[in-house]
Amino acid sequence: MDKLLFMRLWDLYRNLLTPIQREMTDMYFNLDLTVSEIAEQKGVTRQAVSECLASCKKQLVEYEEKLGFDRLLAESSLHTSFLMTDIDKWADGFFTVHPEFADEREKLNGIINNDYEEEINKFLGR
Repeated sequence: MDKLLFMRLWDLYRNLLTPIQREMTDMYFNLDLTVSEIAEQKGVTRQAVSECLASCKKQLVEYEEKLGFDRLLAESSLHTSFLMTDIDKWADGFFTVHPEFADEREKLNGIINNDYEEEINKFLGR
């Protein structure tokens, strides 16, 4: 498994790992420590850290196979991307044929380019 997939699955499922697994994977990802550095800080062998990380990878893949959240997020993101591309293409054609709606084009661009971060955080209670 490549590190990027490991990180994505870890972001989604890390709370399902044991406290020790979470701590070691946190050191690996967030502190960007090597296996040797983690082993030294934890007072264990490099083999123990390697086995822990390998076990975590296996568990994270199993969680994804059962729950499929990474797949759902990827599909949702692609769907949104395709949708926004189609809207933009349609708008280009429409506003080329109807230049009298230039003001409406600016409003549409504002909607399309809005990042909605504030609204999302408010909705999620952050």
